[in-house]
Amino acid sequence: FTGSVKLKGVIVMGEDDGTHPAEMRLFKNIPHMSFDDAAREPDQMFSLNRDPTGELEYPTKIARFSNVYHLSIHFPKNFGAETTKIFYIGLKGEWTEAHRHEVTICNYEASANPADHKLEQITPQTHFIS
Repeated sequence: FTGSVKLKGVIVMGEDDGTHPAEMRLFKNIPHMSFDDAAREPDQMFSLNRDPTGELEYPTKIARFSNVYHLSIHFPKNFGAETTKIFYIGLKGEWTEAHRHEVTICNYEASANPADHKLEQITPQTHFIS
């Protein structure tokens, strides 16, 4: 995502046959995820029902999906067909602009080096009160 998302629900539409996905696994904030990474424990898993009209919304655990900037969805199985067909994936939630800070390069001195801080000739001034 281009910002931070509070994901509240997911809708999955497929064919009304064996090609419809039967299971959905959500993984958050794992950029460049591969199928090897899909073996790990998902952040949330759903058993899906056939939904050719997109009427079913699967609610997510909002506390777990409150700060999502990358979402990976894995469909490990369907209702018995050799291939899986998905017509639509809908995401319901709230988007907020990302708070990304630029890299700041700072130099800190453990002790001051007088050679780095050359000043013009300083003439001491004394003030006498008479």
